[in-house]
Amino acid sequence: MKFLHAADIHLDSPLRGLQRYEGAPVEQIRQATRKALENLVTLAVEERVDFLLIAGDIYDGDWKDYNTGLFFHAQMVKLQEADIPVFLIAGNHDAANRMTRSLRLPSGVHMFSDEEPQTILLDDFGVAIHGQSFATAAVTEDLAQRYPMAVRNVFNIGLLHTSATGREGHERYAPCTVEGLRSKQYNYWALGHIHQPEVLREADPLIVFPGNLQGRHIRETGPRGCSLVTVDSHGNIKTRFQPLDVFRWELCRVDCTAADSPDDIVYLFDTQLTHLLRQHENMPLAVRVLLEGACPAHERLAAKADRWKNEIRATATERSQGLVWIEKIKIHTLNPATHSVSQEGPMGELLQFLQELQQHPAELGELSGCLEELLKKLPPELTAGADSLGLDNPQRLAQMMAEVEGLLLGHFVTHGGDR
Repeated sequence: MKFLHAADIHLDSPLRGLQRYEGAPVEQIRQATRKALENLVTLAVEERVDFLLIAGDIYDGDWKDYNTGLFFHAQMVKLQEADIPVFLIAGNHDAANRMTRSLRLPSGVHMFSDEEPQTILLDDFGVAIHGQSFATAAVTEDLAQRYPMAVRNVFNIGLLHTSATGREGHERYAPCTVEGLRSKQYNYWALGHIHQPEVLREADPLIVFPGNLQGRHIRETGPRGCSLVTVDSHGNIKTRFQPLDVFRWELCRVDCTAADSPDDIVYLFDTQLTHLLRQHENMPLAVRVLLEGACPAHERLAAKADRWKNEIRATATERSQGLVWIEKIKIHTLNPATHSVSQEGPMGELLQFLQELQQHPAELGELSGCLEELLKKLPPELTAGADSLGLDNPQRLAQMMAEVEGLLLGHFVTHGGDR
């Protein structure tokens, strides 16, 4: 038996704020979720899988118009023609109370109820699939607790949209534990909601997040796709992650420690980008560049930051033959002389305070609370989405404290400590 496990397609997900970036391949990114879904359907047909599972968030919310639904319907018809049934659940983004438009699903596509767990038996394969859709966008109860115990003498699959025990960047919906899932005695748990591919348990049962089908912003880096699952006649399970994305997001960290000049930094970037292109087999990339380290080139780099950022963009275009778009360049370099700054006196006390603040989540949480009024006054593009400031996120505040520390040290060294 062979099946595909996918989740979090977020079909036609909107590109909030992307248009404000110079040279952004907006249309290419806009079509990426559709092409990734097409790749999923093509894979299912080519692999001749017995069925396809989709563990929630097929859509990113209510459709702007019927075109989104029609596209999904057309892809499901292709699977119907190939005699591949599809079993799916709704997640928090496409929960019943969020969707005002709908289309009848093709025969062979089975949506699980949002009222209670259901079990579908596939006698031809000796399989029982258990699942429940989200009725509302914010399900806070452990839905898995209500799932039935395994059906005897068949291969049992649990289809569930869940945050599990919680992951950064994801709302805590339908939380559950590995032990709770194990108690149902299923063979395989097909999970959705967490966008990073992850295996929670490798056997008895196998519990898998396949991740989302297509990365949509810089917090979703690396390959994205689905799990191809094969079960032999003895019930032994093998899984293979299958990339399906058509446009990939990546971080390019450049260690500038040895750079004596900005030209050296551009060369180091060129080398690192070449490695990235090989690693991703020349797939179109959106890249955020992080220039890091204490280096002699820092002062000249900072003095003409705009010029050198554009040198990096030009190098990326030349090296990749247009395959790479530089989403953003962040300069986190330092003057090496900052290491000699005394830790005593007012500057030392300030630096010590910043360092201690980074180590205490409770205090960072209090600081985040103090910034609530500021957040209300900022434009939406700075408070939401992949490129938000993150002032309500203690971990992001800790990162900002480290950046402030570097800026203060650089200013202290450049302008002197007596002013």
